Amino acid sequence: MLLPSWLDPEVILRGMGGWALAVLCLIIFAECGLLVGFFLPGDSLLFVAGLFVATGAIATPLWVVCLLVTVCAFVGNVCGYWIGAKAGPALFSKPDSKLFKKEYVDKTHEFFDKYGPRAIVMARFVPIVRTFITAIAGVGRMDTKKFFTYSAIGGVLWATGITVLGYFLGEISFIEKNIDAMLILIVLLSIIPIIIEVVKARREKKRSAAAGDAPTEIIERI
Repeated sequence: MLLPSWLDPEVILRGMGGWALAVLCLIIFAECGLLVGFFLPGDSLLFVAGLFVATGAIATPLWVVCLLVTVCAFVGNVCGYWIGAKAGPALFSKPDSKLFKKEYVDKTHEFFDKYGPRAIVMARFVPIVRTFITAIAGVGRMDTKKFFTYSAIGGVLWATGITVLGYFLGEISFIEKNIDAMLILIVLLSIIPIIIEVVKARREKKRSAAAGDAPTEIIERI
């Protein structure tokens, strides 16, 4: 495994014994909501958890595991949003700051008004991005109803989807013997939607430039 042993999903879940599910839920929450959880292996943990449910290493029924990890993913996003919303004003209150400027908050808000729903859902599948985008949404004051709705959709697609995938694919002999490669493949595939959106955004920027519209700084930073 490319990860250090203490971040290896199998080591984590097997080492926790009867606490495996509780630790899984805690990690999913931390990765989705606490900025310090960006390094945690959420995708691979969910996949291995599904495999462990299939093999009986985790005795909890699949639907219960899916429900718990999805709720933790959603609550984590909510927590991350409020961290951004509460910490944002303090970070951007200094007009002379080189890193934090109020204009960035305004432009972030504009970005989420235009791309928010897609960004929140797709970010679920991209490590590190899924941790920070919730706080950025809070800083940008993305509409809470819209944020919660698409966070829930993304949570189901990501947390439940990958866990179920691990459950049904994990027992296939080839996949079980090459689980490290499968986890890497999952991460690579998850980035594809983001790449598509980046290409679309750049094309829109070129069309806007051709039409005489100045591209916004937030789009240039994609």
